[in-house]
Amino acid sequence: MEIENLSDSNSNDILRHPAEEDSDSSLAVEVIRIDNGLPLPTYQTKDAAGMDLFAAIEKELVIQCGGRVVIPTGVRVAIPRGFEMQIRPRSGLAANYGISICNTPGTIDADYRGEVGVILVNHGDTDFVVKRGDRVAQAVFNRIHQAKLVEVNELDTTARSTGGYGSTG
Repeated sequence: MEIENLSDSNSNDILRHPAEEDSDSSLAVEVIRIDNGLPLPTYQTKDAAGMDLFAAIEKELVIQCGGRVVIPTGVRVAIPRGFEMQIRPRSGLAANYGISICNTPGTIDADYRGEVGVILVNHGDTDFVVKRGDRVAQAVFNRIHQAKLVEVNELDTTARSTGGYGSTG
């Protein structure tokens, strides 16, 4: 079963249903490994949405409670135009230690070519030690659309209207 990608009229750009055995929904992303002592980012399971990013640090680094630090990942990427790479927290680090990403999700734009960094923040009760090769975040690739803003004098009305923070319960 093939599903046409409605966001792009190019007939060669077809998304296949994920349940298909021969499905190939992969996206080719060029990568330069800056740190040859570490593996490339890796999916831990066949159907994982995010690939793990590794800490490319020379020695242990301590993130104090309430502190934050940029952790290099040892890779540079060329993300295809029309896509972004989101940097997301790892659920185990968040649940067990209070470690998250400061600007979650972080966005790596398609035109960025520098080393990918992860801004870790310690929301936990104790200092957290990052070691070389630790899996510190996940990378998820998404299609993006640049919006064309159209300035108007009024917006259409909705049932919610201007109700914000907590207005829906």
